[in-house]
Amino acid sequence: MQDIINNLPKLAKDKHKENKTFFTKLKKKPPKQLDYIMQELHDDAFEKTDCLECANCCKTTGPLFTDKDVARISKHFKMKQQQFIDQFLRIDEDNDYVLQSVPCTFLGADNYCSIYDVRPKACREFPHTDRKKFQQISNLTMKNVAICPAAFNIVEAMKARIKF
Repeated sequence: MQDIINNLPKLAKDKHKENKTFFTKLKKKPPKQLDYIMQELHDDAFEKTDCLECANCCKTTGPLFTDKDVARISKHFKMKQQQFIDQFLRIDEDNDYVLQSVPCTFLGADNYCSIYDVRPKACREFPHTDRKKFQQISNLTMKNVAICPAAFNIVEAMKARIKF
C-alpha cells in the first residue's frame, strides 16, 4: 500500500491533463445516470480499498470543520467550543476552521481515528466520490486523486465507463 501512496502524486500529475479534459466534458454533458454510476464505482473501489491500511488523507491533508462539527466534537471532549478551537484549530485563508497541523491530531499510529464516531463531515464524506451531482466538484476530485488511491481508481474507472 505504501508504494501506491508514494506513487500517487506522480500518477495524478501524469493523468492531470487527461482528467481535466474529461471533467470539462463531464460538466458540459453529464450522463443522465451519473449519480448511479458514481455510487456503483465508489462502492466497487471501497470494496477493494482498506482505509485503515492507507489513511493518507489524514496524514497529508486536514478537513474543514463546520460549526456543527466544532459543537459535536467539543461536546465529545466535554470542552467549551472556544477551548476546542484554541487547542486544535486555526482559521485558513478562506476563513474556514482547519487543523493547526497535519497529520491529523486525532489519527493514531494504527491509522484509527480517535474521534471516528464524531469526526467532521468532511472526513465522513471523503473522497466525495459518491456525492450527488458529482460533476460539480471536479476541482476537488482532481486534488483528491493525488491523495486517495480509491479516488484515483474511481476516476480511472469513470473514464473507462463514460465515453464522450
